[in-house]
Amino acid sequence: MNYDKYTSPLSERYASKEMQYIFSPEKKFRTWRRLWIALAETEKELGLNITDEQIEELKAHKDDINFEVAKEKEKEVRHDVMSHVYAYGVQCPKAKGIIHLGATSCYVGDNTDIILMSEALRFIRVKLVNVIAELAAFADRYKALPTLGFTHFQPAQPTTVGKRATLWTQDFLMDLEDLDYVLGSLKLLGSKGTTGTQASFLELFDGDQETIDKIDPMIAEKMGFSACYPVSGQTYSRKVDTRVMNVVAGIAASAHKMSNDIRLLQHLKEVEEPFEKSQIGSSAMAYKRNPMRSERIASISRYVMIDALNPAITSATQWFERTLDDSANKRISVAEGFLAIDGVLDLCLNVVDGLVVYDKVIQKRLMSELPFMATENIMMDAVKKGGDRQELHERIRRLSMEAGRNVKKYGLDNNLLELIAADETFGLTPEELTAAMDPSKYTGRARLQVEKFLEDCVNPVLEANRDILGVKAEINV
Repeated sequence: MNYDKYTSPLSERYASKEMQYIFSPEKKFRTWRRLWIALAETEKELGLNITDEQIEELKAHKDDINFEVAKEKEKEVRHDVMSHVYAYGVQCPKAKGIIHLGATSCYVGDNTDIILMSEALRFIRVKLVNVIAELAAFADRYKALPTLGFTHFQPAQPTTVGKRATLWTQDFLMDLEDLDYVLGSLKLLGSKGTTGTQASFLELFDGDQETIDKIDPMIAEKMGFSACYPVSGQTYSRKVDTRVMNVVAGIAASAHKMSNDIRLLQHLKEVEEPFEKSQIGSSAMAYKRNPMRSERIASISRYVMIDALNPAITSATQWFERTLDDSANKRISVAEGFLAIDGVLDLCLNVVDGLVVYDKVIQKRLMSELPFMATENIMMDAVKKGGDRQELHERIRRLSMEAGRNVKKYGLDNNLLELIAADETFGLTPEELTAAMDPSKYTGRARLQVEKFLEDCVNPVLEANRDILGVKAEINV
């Protein structure tokens, strides 16, 4: 670590080495050279005077990049692409005259951006699928464990711990659908020239339209893509970056929601994120077990969601066939958005894999509120014994208010059942009332919903992706 200058926490603390490499200078410039080779091969195959010897020379030096030569040249010419064209030519003297032939800077810059975003999407896809798998296992494990539901963070009708986890899972499934759609739709820019008209190729190929039509498809195939965008200015539409980063921001939103729920549940002491044996929760309060990883998920996710505004605004403000106010912004926002979501997904994997459920605390809280939830069933039982439904409704309303006042004003236990048992209007014994307190009677179809959701929606996805399951995350702090 360099202690005398700023380094990004994304690199030092959060993002994996694999994701950092995808957006590294080495990866970028190696991709530039692959693109120059693809262009030269295409031009040779379509009839230009390019030799096999020149192509082989380019291939021989595609990975041993002379960075220092390029760096020195850039100081002179103030142009990164031309500096690397020069550096490549120094290593390939026989081929230097045909490097970048007919192309603009965006040929290597934009095509590389698409290639790197594609690789980054595939990389986070693996982690996203594994988060879904971990959540599915958790949901199945706790599909029948009743827990107090909350609306507005106020006690509401019971659900199950597993059912609640399916809500998180479903969000991530939608993110996976979005990711797959956008990834499947990505195309290369190809080589279309300074304003997208391919005018330079009209010169190179003497106006042969049929031959020129073959250039982009051939480059795309050589680079592993199905097609190039049919029209462009000098650059591919910056709408593409917007679509990609919206997928990344969507994952961040799902992770943030889940982490918030876990933080609230940890406050209630019902569910707790992993806590290492020697982990310190607070520098002052030694007893504390703060949900630090879930808080970190929320914190980085907020950054990712806001970061997605950068490409959106860039896309909206491009002038005509191109302006350069996109470049500095996108090289920061796209790379850092991916590094950040990579860290978020690692944290999600780590947290979900080690979630601790305290069923006794869950049961105690549920039972303290269940008498209120059970009032309709109790009222129906009393009607079966001959009671008047309207009178019973009014009596149970008053007794509920009294029990609630005892809890909130005096700090007493919920004594609604005792109040009902003592009221002759209901004609119910304490034993009959206790029998109504089985939590499983009040969770509706929660267990079945979990089973159906896993069977119909999750398991087919996991089966289709079984070759990438089993990923575990290592987090730095």
